[in-house]
Amino acid sequence: MTARTGAGIRPAIRFDHVSKAFDNRPAVEDIDLAVAPGSFTVLIGPSGCGKSTLLGMSAGLEPPTEGYVFVHDCEVKGPTEGTALLFQQHNLFPWMTAAGNVAFALENTGLSRRDARGEALRLLGHVGLGAFADKVPAELSGGMRQRVALVRAFALKPRLLLMDEPFGALDHQTRRMMQAYLLATWRDSGATVMLVTHDLTEALVLADRIVLMSGSPGRVTEVIDVIAPRPRDLADPALAAICRRLEAHLEAEAIRGEFGPDELARLGVLS
Repeated sequence: MTARTGAGIRPAIRFDHVSKAFDNRPAVEDIDLAVAPGSFTVLIGPSGCGKSTLLGMSAGLEPPTEGYVFVHDCEVKGPTEGTALLFQQHNLFPWMTAAGNVAFALENTGLSRRDARGEALRLLGHVGLGAFADKVPAELSGGMRQRVALVRAFALKPRLLLMDEPFGALDHQTRRMMQAYLLATWRDSGATVMLVTHDLTEALVLADRIVLMSGSPGRVTEVIDVIAPRPRDLADPALAAICRRLEAHLEAEAIRGEFGPDELARLGVLS
């Protein structure tokens, strides 16, 4: 089965009326969403709204209960070649050095061991880790480990990169540096990126499109195109206006999650 969008454009990811339940409890309902190839899409919504579930179905880790998920025009029925995942936990091999972790990925693309190590050293040098190439993960800071994980993910030359709060545990300055590296590497790679974050600033800095989701069960409530040149100035009135929309959405969803319909009607907070 294949997916198409208007004007003959084929999306990188397509959710066709997708619902997913766990133990008969709905996580997401009736998701109908297309992600353009080469784009950077960010998912925003309250905790538990199914953002990570959408990533998991895109990666073929979970099948939908209803509907279809397509990646690069093919229905997803399991892990898909050309898709890479990056989580808040770096998932590096603890017994391998930084260079060894990256070289392992490169060897899986067909490079010889010698060439893979040489390329790994080059890539690590680009993110300021050349001097730490022979350190194991336990000898690296959290930001360094996540840099290695990001280098490893892009070393596979993925067509699709799925990221679940990859910078959530990093300090502010390290997070900004990782965002800049991610954008530079993404532009050079041509990959499609879909990222989950709770950080609104991060969404505004990174995204071409922001997908807003309701509280559980998650539904797509709005898709916002972020049309602003990079690097972005968060003082830009257009970005500030989008930030206010995001804040209002999350506040409204938090209130709905905290109070029942009768309480909301009595308080007159939301219709």
